[in-house]
Amino acid sequence: MSAATGHHFARPGNRFWPVLHASGFTPRVLRPDEERELLTYGLGITNVVQRASARADELSDEEYREGGRQLAEKVTRLRPLWLAVVGVTAYRTAFGERAARIGPQERLIGGARVWVLPNPSGLNAHWTPQAMAEEYARLREAAAAGQGPAAEASRPGPERGRRTGPREGR
Repeated sequence: MSAATGHHFARPGNRFWPVLHASGFTPRVLRPDEERELLTYGLGITNVVQRASARADELSDEEYREGGRQLAEKVTRLRPLWLAVVGVTAYRTAFGERAARIGPQERLIGGARVWVLPNPSGLNAHWTPQAMAEEYARLREAAAAGQGPAAEASRPGPERGRRTGPREGR
């Protein structure tokens, strides 16, 4: 659906836009065709892998690694303070961080602090919208406070036991 519309997270039922709003990043739920409005809130959006797919597992590890390399170049060029990657499996594959978990990372990419967020796809049903919004809000609060990954990792966060399954989606 995203490829057909030309907008990120456009598949009906994808929870990205409601979660982004519930976490406090946007003052209202944006529609996928309003993604450019994110710039007014100091946010940008892009893909790790540019090829459209219905599911993350349709993309090869090589595509993720090449996408990670290109994203690191983009971050180095544009110099954001934070890089949020949606999907822990995508992050692990794209950046070779097999032990990565949801949350702040110690690693910098292109000088930016890195936070891995849960994938809002409906296929990632073990993360509830509320739990995702809490994790997204942790990033927003850390960015607003100017905290780095080490400081944020040591801060008590919301209970993460709200997931109902062991697998984190791409």
